[in-house]
Amino acid sequence: MPPFTFTYGPRVRSGPGASADLASLLPNGPVLFVTDRGVRRLGLAHAALAGLAEPVVFDAVEADPSRATLETCVAAGREAGARSIVGFGGGSPMDVAKLAAYLLGSGDDLDGLWGVGKATGARLPLVLVPTTAGTGSEATPVTIISDAGEKRGVSSPALVADWALLDASLTLGLPRHVTAATGIDAMVHAIEAYTSAKLKNPLSDALAREALRLLVANVRTACDEPGNAGAREAMLLGAHLAGVAFANAPVAAVHALAYPLGGRFGVPHGLSNALMLEQVLEHNMAAAAPLYAELGPILDPSVAGQGSQARARALVEGLRAIGEACGVPRTLREVGVRAEHLDDLAADAMKQERLLVNNPREVTLVDARRMYAAAL
Repeated sequence: MPPFTFTYGPRVRSGPGASADLASLLPNGPVLFVTDRGVRRLGLAHAALAGLAEPVVFDAVEADPSRATLETCVAAGREAGARSIVGFGGGSPMDVAKLAAYLLGSGDDLDGLWGVGKATGARLPLVLVPTTAGTGSEATPVTIISDAGEKRGVSSPALVADWALLDASLTLGLPRHVTAATGIDAMVHAIEAYTSAKLKNPLSDALAREALRLLVANVRTACDEPGNAGAREAMLLGAHLAGVAFANAPVAAVHALAYPLGGRFGVPHGLSNALMLEQVLEHNMAAAAPLYAELGPILDPSVAGQGSQARARALVEGLRAIGEACGVPRTLREVGVRAEHLDDLAADAMKQERLLVNNPREVTLVDARRMYAAAL
């Protein structure tokens, strides 16, 4: 076994209503509460806000949050004299909260932080509360911000939250399309962590497998029965475990090809990953088939005694079946992509070097364009 390093991430509190007890985890004083207007409109944040003595709400976070939004959030926290931060919502509010907590605590300049390991200062106390079972952002040291049309990342242990609160009651009744896309997003995290070329290890593997098992076993029920508490709890835990796995064994080409779809066409991140998943799996098959074969029986237990090729194919076919059953769009045309966009998408994908280096098989510009074309 080669040497490895593993970081478990934030402390976790899980259970119905866990989000109502934020105050016990935070210091006294103003709390910058970062969320979005959709979460506020649905009333999901009501109990959490009611339990805070001095909340300062910033609810202007959009999907694929921009640098301008982040800077406005930091300014709001500075003006309020925030002593702690809560990120409450999907991946976008949590990503903004993570980086805002760091910028407010450290005073560092944002432009010196892009990339891996450059944020080395201190952040404000931080609690993250996911309201979808997908991104795993509450578990990771990564935040993604759109800057001049390009998705850019900051990855550093300094961004790992103090606490992650897993309150499945916040996910009850999520629309089918959100449940499906975010669930497949979490599956991508688990699969890419399990096949990550550089840092996969026995602990990340164990979490990735369990995450995939929970997600596969429950995503259809969560879609068909949006009020099923047991399925929602399993999905939220699966998404979190996948987040811890890919925080240690980073994601790769699915994400690299998904990001340009969000940057250029505004496609939600989970759906972007779902749209590119099958093409990247096929591309990687020549290099990753033995690992895919280890995961295949999670999707289709009937192939457990078959050869490695059949077990590897079961992974691809099983994920396709889940997407179809849950009603996830299948083609890029359904989100506005046309043939004339493929060259630009491929060029954008090749900028995601920090992700592509983790892929089990090299991805060239020609490969990227071919995969986009196949998904069209």
